[in-house]
Amino acid sequence: MTVNEESIALAGGCFWCTEAVFSELRGVRSVLPGYSGGRVPRPTYEQVCTGRTGHAEAVDIVFDPGAVSLADLLRIYFTAHDPTTRDRQGNDVGTQYRSAIFYRTPEQKAVAESVMREIEAAGVWPRKLVTELVPFTTFYPAEEYHRDYFRRNPEKAYCQLVIAPKVAKLRHQYAERLRST
Repeated sequence: MTVNEESIALAGGCFWCTEAVFSELRGVRSVLPGYSGGRVPRPTYEQVCTGRTGHAEAVDIVFDPGAVSLADLLRIYFTAHDPTTRDRQGNDVGTQYRSAIFYRTPEQKAVAESVMREIEAAGVWPRKLVTELVPFTTFYPAEEYHRDYFRRNPEKAYCQLVIAPKVAKLRHQYAERLRST
């Protein structure tokens, strides 16, 4: 990472969805799907899917805070998934699909707490946020076939039915934040 880069790991359900959303944003340098928050070293996708490793499907986002603030990334995060359902996103159920912010610094924690209060106060969601706010420990990159999944597999049913609507919502709500094409 360079001086103009910061990183944060976010879990918001399926990492294919989260990667697809954040990859579209101006100021985001990279989005890597993987696993965070668990106790098994170097887990495989199959192990994480059992729900027994403690890991969440997450993305590690490297961004330029001069182009997009952490607060803005987190505001988008809180509208890109349902942060009020514990251990699930839609039909994806299990602790591996939980909502979690893995902060690396006390400053990131403070920004996350502030944005969470802001989202709650604005009534963005009808229920209380259940997003975990936990210190970052380790991030394990997912297997290669998970990377850039949405772009490489647009014909797959999951991409069309689940990911595409989330990306369309982002493009509509945050058009001014998208990369220029």
